[in-house]
Amino acid sequence: METHKFLFLLSNYALFLVLLLSFLDLQSGSASRLNPFEPGILLPTEEDASEVDDDQIGTRWAVLVAGSRGYGNYRHQADVCHAYQLLRKGGIKEENIIVFMYDDIAHHQLNPRKGVIINHPQGEDVYAGVPKDYTGEHVTAKNLYAVLLGDKSALSGGSGKVVNSTANDRIFVYYSDHGGPGVLGMPNLPFLYAMDFIEVLKKKHAAGSYEKMVIYVEACESGSIFEGIMPDDINVYVTTASNAQENSWGTYCPGMDPSPPPEFITCLGDLYSVAWMEDSETHNLKRETIKQQYRTVKERTSNYNTYTAGSHVMEYGNSSLKTEKLYLYQGFDPANVNLPPVNAHVNAPMEVVNQRDAELLFMWQMYKRSDEQSGKKAQILQQIKETIKHRSHLDNSIELIGTLLFGPQKGSTVLQSVREPGLPLVDDWTCLKSMVRVFETYCGSLTQYGMKHMRAFANVCNGGVSHASMEEACIAACSGHDAGQWQPLNRGYSA
Repeated sequence: METHKFLFLLSNYALFLVLLLSFLDLQSGSASRLNPFEPGILLPTEEDASEVDDDQIGTRWAVLVAGSRGYGNYRHQADVCHAYQLLRKGGIKEENIIVFMYDDIAHHQLNPRKGVIINHPQGEDVYAGVPKDYTGEHVTAKNLYAVLLGDKSALSGGSGKVVNSTANDRIFVYYSDHGGPGVLGMPNLPFLYAMDFIEVLKKKHAAGSYEKMVIYVEACESGSIFEGIMPDDINVYVTTASNAQENSWGTYCPGMDPSPPPEFITCLGDLYSVAWMEDSETHNLKRETIKQQYRTVKERTSNYNTYTAGSHVMEYGNSSLKTEKLYLYQGFDPANVNLPPVNAHVNAPMEVVNQRDAELLFMWQMYKRSDEQSGKKAQILQQIKETIKHRSHLDNSIELIGTLLFGPQKGSTVLQSVREPGLPLVDDWTCLKSMVRVFETYCGSLTQYGMKHMRAFANVCNGGVSHASMEEACIAACSGHDAGQWQPLNRGYSA
């Protein structure tokens, strides 16, 4: 009898403690929950930490940028359209999402599904409803800076939408395209240079026009945009698809597993991009933290530690933001309320192609599927030859310039040298821009492939080479080359 009475009192006491802790949680504004699957009284886990009420977080803003053009770069606009659909399902208002994309894919003559863009082999249309904020000639670095700063007076064309944010607002920025050391591509020149972008972020912070910002960047050598120059005191957290020295990767390409529908001849997505978006779509973003998504995306983008076919996802800026929930930036889809914050299982490695060779894969698919009788096969073969020839010209010209500037024993070593981690790519960014202009004047367009040589130009600047010496070397290396004779296929190929 005494035993039963003791157990009864003990159970009531335990219930009293549960109710007391719950009451204290409510009083402190916490939304912590007890874990129903484990015995005892538990402290809240990281994924169960308190939510912030919608009326306490200000307005969510998003800027989505596809920095390429041409059907061979289908995947970049597909990534951005997919991101738009994800954010809209999360409840972010259309007027607060600003989209940059050239918009030459959905209705391209090579697109087998006119007016439709997909980002997964079995994916649904992600193009429908995407706003045409900045398209065609208006997709420029200058317009992007004006949009981020909320400066309508600096815009040239487009919808006029800008990030008109206040001190309580959060901003999410996502970029997908080709890149190179210190630069991100844009479909209209000039490139987006790292220091210019960082200066825009500093200016935005100085204006006090946001509370916190999260940036995701998909591009080759994307870590170099932030390495050594990204402040950690402006409430911006960044992740990049790759470190400062490696490629990022395209996926869902023809011939891969999984493969696009057979009528597609180009890659549908990028490894880092589909990793974060497919993660967001399959989890409760009110429970998943930025840190948890970073870890998941890092694992998948490394292709489960097969770095020869994957890249190192990096992070920069204010790491304290990682504890925040993703819904504060990407919104919350009520359909995902019962989904877990993370998955424990590991997927199989994905088949991928590095960003710069995706162009050749696309051209080869066109060649393979073309009709011999129509004459298109010969035309495409000629395009492939010219593309490879121009790549060789760029590589050989850079190598010869290095020899002329630094001598045959040091030239290659100097141009390819990588600075210590934590140091910026170049000390003088104005010099870097100048050296690129000199090279393109005498040697032709760098193209999305040639962007990989930006480190060479940076090292020319770091080596103290004068403008006149660089010009002399470029003239000698590229004499006889018509700088304007070759146009890259992805600037608008017509089959």
